[in-house]
Amino acid sequence: MSDKITFGTDGWRDVIAENFTFPNVRRVAAAIGRYILATYGDQRPVIVGHDTRFLARDFARTSVHILNGAGLRTLLVERDAPTPVVAFSALHPPASAEGRQAGSAGAVMITASHNPPEYCGIKYIPDYAGPATKEITDRIVGELGSLAGELAVGAEDGEVFDPAPAYKAAVARYLDMERIARAGLSVAYDAMHATGRGYTDALLEEAGCQVTTLRATLDPLFGGAMPEPAPRFLDGLSATVRSRKLALGLANDGDADRFGVIGEDGRCYTPNQVIALLARHLHKNRHMDGAIVRTVATTHLLDRLAAAYGLPLRETPVGFKWVGAVMRAEPVLIGGEESGGLSVLGHIPEKDGVLADLLVAEMIAFEGKPLGQIWTDLVAEIGFEPATRRLDLHLAEEAKLALIDYLKERTPASVAGFKVVDRNTTDGVKLRLENGSWLLARPSGTEPIVRVYLEAPDAASLGRLESAAQELVARATVPAAAR
Repeated sequence: MSDKITFGTDGWRDVIAENFTFPNVRRVAAAIGRYILATYGDQRPVIVGHDTRFLARDFARTSVHILNGAGLRTLLVERDAPTPVVAFSALHPPASAEGRQAGSAGAVMITASHNPPEYCGIKYIPDYAGPATKEITDRIVGELGSLAGELAVGAEDGEVFDPAPAYKAAVARYLDMERIARAGLSVAYDAMHATGRGYTDALLEEAGCQVTTLRATLDPLFGGAMPEPAPRFLDGLSATVRSRKLALGLANDGDADRFGVIGEDGRCYTPNQVIALLARHLHKNRHMDGAIVRTVATTHLLDRLAAAYGLPLRETPVGFKWVGAVMRAEPVLIGGEESGGLSVLGHIPEKDGVLADLLVAEMIAFEGKPLGQIWTDLVAEIGFEPATRRLDLHLAEEAKLALIDYLKERTPASVAGFKVVDRNTTDGVKLRLENGSWLLARPSGTEPIVRVYLEAPDAASLGRLESAAQELVARATVPAAAR
């Protein structure tokens, strides 16, 4: 067993009982508590939430005891809750018993999001309701390194509260619930045995949809699968939509910050497609403006939409914390990432799969058309339907470094027969080609993997781009002496 604690792009995640243990959770909670005291003092409450994973509530209660022992007031969710709900509560905490409303000191969330069931995690969400910046996590890690001796433990569990009413009311105000009701949509919702149950399906029902809910029981093993709304885990949802002739299928991941969308024909729409569809919906149907923000790995269809609508386009490194930072700095119509997260103007700067699902239903209600036709309309309007793919290449650390160094120092003049017109090193190395194709090689910071993202104007071009990318990787990872 190791006691190494490594913070990634979204907190610390590890295998339960192997490294994600109660002693280590106490240490991380104590480090977060020190950061909170130094930043906010001891007068604001700390929201504490958790997902449906094995021992997640016990880990949350352990965090409460440590935070209380540090002299902080805590508010523990009464049941498992989505990350966006906990983030919303950090921005809009319940009033104190005396009726005072002074803001929060942020939130501690116990979750491993879409990871396999043997994982759990813990992260800190600042009071602005978005992912912690690197500066904040570096300070927490610094506090972690300075911990010594026994930790003070509070004797009480702290206060318990229900975050659902305030969050649901805010989402209902954001949406055109009456228009959704008039559309009379029949929708299937896959809760994936996770935190979205009682939130996404309840809001759909409140909006007048006829809802069939799948996998709504609490199960820390997630039915033996990963709680990830990817096509390979949504076969049952797709089959339900087809067999019952429903308008739409929706899903959320383990902590409901990601979304899954199935069209009327059982087709699964990618996050790239959903982000583009909702950008169009917000601008066209709801007459909203603002920047469109995408990560470096997300589709350039958004660039074309931004240009067509006269909106700014912002590109960030991978990770929603970078998107959230832009959302806190300027008006953002929509910000999203290809891994399945988005948020929108007027909402929290954190990805929210619950609101994303409801916005898809709202879009269909506005358009009065099935999802497949809306996508066809978008493609006809913009004149571009990209084909995308991601390759996860398992490479040793030396080969990972060799590939990135090669692309930086020996950037090819052309790839797949097309001239390289731009090289971007914002996060990894991204090569943009003259025909509108691009590829991005980005090494994982925690695994022996390089992720290669590909986008091309059509399927045939994507096939050629993938072959060229594979050849490029093979050439770059051959030892220099053998080239």
